[in-house]
Amino acid sequence: MNNMTYRGAWANRWTFILATTGSAIGLGNIWKLPYMIGVNGGSAFVLVYILSILLVGIPLLMTEVMLGRRMQKNPMDAMLSLAKESNAAPAWRYIGTMGMLTGVLILCFYSVVGGWVLSYISQAAQSNFTNITGAESSAHFDALLASPFTLLFWHTIFMVITMSIVAKGVTAGLEKANNFLIPALFAILLLLLGYSMSVGDMAASATFMFSPDFSKITPNAALNALGHAFFSLSIGMGSIMVYGSYLQRDASIARTSIYIAIADSLLGLLAGLAIYALVFANQLEPGAGPGLIFQTLPIAFGHMPWGNFFGTLFFILVAFAAATSAISLVEPTIAWVVENIKISRKPAAAGLGILIWSIGVAVLLSFNLWQDVKVVFGLGIFDTLDKLTSTIMLPLGGLLMAIFAGCVMKKQHSKQELNLKTSFYQLWQLTNTFIAPIAIVSVFIFLLFS
Repeated sequence: MNNMTYRGAWANRWTFILATTGSAIGLGNIWKLPYMIGVNGGSAFVLVYILSILLVGIPLLMTEVMLGRRMQKNPMDAMLSLAKESNAAPAWRYIGTMGMLTGVLILCFYSVVGGWVLSYISQAAQSNFTNITGAESSAHFDALLASPFTLLFWHTIFMVITMSIVAKGVTAGLEKANNFLIPALFAILLLLLGYSMSVGDMAASATFMFSPDFSKITPNAALNALGHAFFSLSIGMGSIMVYGSYLQRDASIARTSIYIAIADSLLGLLAGLAIYALVFANQLEPGAGPGLIFQTLPIAFGHMPWGNFFGTLFFILVAFAAATSAISLVEPTIAWVVENIKISRKPAAAGLGILIWSIGVAVLLSFNLWQDVKVVFGLGIFDTLDKLTSTIMLPLGGLLMAIFAGCVMKKQHSKQELNLKTSFYQLWQLTNTFIAPIAIVSVFIFLLFS
């Protein structure tokens, strides 16, 4: 019995594309990308972001898929086998270990934010945003954060949904979920885009996002765009590696990576268009920051025809994106547990789910009962986990993967997996050896000290 059959595999490359696109989309492109566009000058940020995806994001995505498919194992075991194959130090396996740990730590606070989204679906469906004012919207969000029992309820629901999908395995769980969630996500987004075109200011939104103002391309905006391009594709946390390990040998890594990057970026930009059309139509602030969808958009939906219905659809869209990303965050560790401890997926998912849920309880308490508890550098529990993963572990994971693939892995092996023409392979090699490390170190230093 070969390893692919034992571990499970995607039915075809399209299911892999759907699953990996779901991993990449997440809250990053529905929640984070639109507000980052707003606070970083609009079109200037979009321009650098797209260039970063094309020049660095796609090559790094190819790298992580390649590393996963080469050995068809979970990230830690895959990196150990790759190191042995390359006659390199076994310590390279810790890239996989760090990626798995990063995914688990992210999910510990990601599930809390996912709970916020589920709460807002309920609130929108009950018409609680009708004629809401700015002060009332802010107070509503503050009240949610101040209630540990409400946060606990929705955090628990989100974790149960996530682990229930993961427990079913590659074909019955991940594949079926993504085959439904990703097309549904795009369908809902297109409905919302049509709604924004009819009641919002789409012309102002398009101008804000796609009329380049080169004077606004500041070092700060450029580095933010570059950083988001790396991490909107879920690079460096092991998710893409383990998804790649389920990919058939005859699928083109380059072609599938390009499709994933296009789908991921397109969805984020379409979401931005829909959101800013509503923002400008209601004379709201485009640079509202992280509170854009939780505090600003309820105001827009609350003052528009059919606003409650489309507000509910919007938060369902965000929930779908959060769910597809959440299952990818925990899958690398589940794969390691199943393959090394030799227990089935259901008890593995239950045990890991309880652990993540427990840490998530501490995270949600940091917004209310434990808000005065500081972990390091004056940061609370939520901010500590966010800072640790997004500014240290993710950039470091992406950097080490690029260096390993470009400098340590034997060229004949990477050539065999990628199956590229010589000129394209040389460009990929250049990106991993020089361009990506320099770009990641720049972002790493900027984010660490900003």
